[in-house]
Amino acid sequence: LRLPDADPLPVVHRVPTRDKVVFLTYDDGAEKDPRFVDLVRELRLPVSMFLTDSVAGPGYGHFARLRSVGASIQNHTLDHAALRGLPYAGQRAEICGQQNKLRARFGIRPRLFRPPYGTYDTTTLRAAAHCGVTAVVLWRAAMEGDAELTYAHGPARLRAGDIVSLPSAEPAGLSLRERTTKLLREIQKRGLTVGRLEDYI
Repeated sequence: LRLPDADPLPVVHRVPTRDKVVFLTYDDGAEKDPRFVDLVRELRLPVSMFLTDSVAGPGYGHFARLRSVGASIQNHTLDHAALRGLPYAGQRAEICGQQNKLRARFGIRPRLFRPPYGTYDTTTLRAAAHCGVTAVVLWRAAMEGDAELTYAHGPARLRAGDIVSLPSAEPAGLSLRERTTKLLREIQKRGLTVGRLEDYI
């Protein structure tokens, strides 16, 4: 995906590509199942983890293990605040604050940012750009704790270029490993495979 140099930042729901790939993205960081790390390692699964400090922070060691087996770490704010409508200083504090936390913990400054709840405004885009973000990543498909896929727009089936969000599930829902396994079966059924989002954006 060629990103324009001009402001505001691009907002990406799906990647325009002819490659038969979809992209797996995980939000918040509430679930810290070591079996999910095993799955990522065993399948060499390219996944993108959008982390919120107040949720993931107490367990950053888990995400260091995920990173060591190939997962990428990206920004999902400090406190999971709904950003749209907040003043610039508040939005910048949420986004830059998490950039700084992730740099201190992992030695990286993420290029990708996902606003909590998928809500944002032009102030969000300005603040994210100031914090070193190069693209805002949303999703076209989502899989909640019941492991059913829902679609934000377009056809109700997976297609090439789709970004899939797997937010943290309720405790009663299926585990991250179980949901990912079910999703991988659907991806395979559609003749698709999993791509590394950071290779395309």
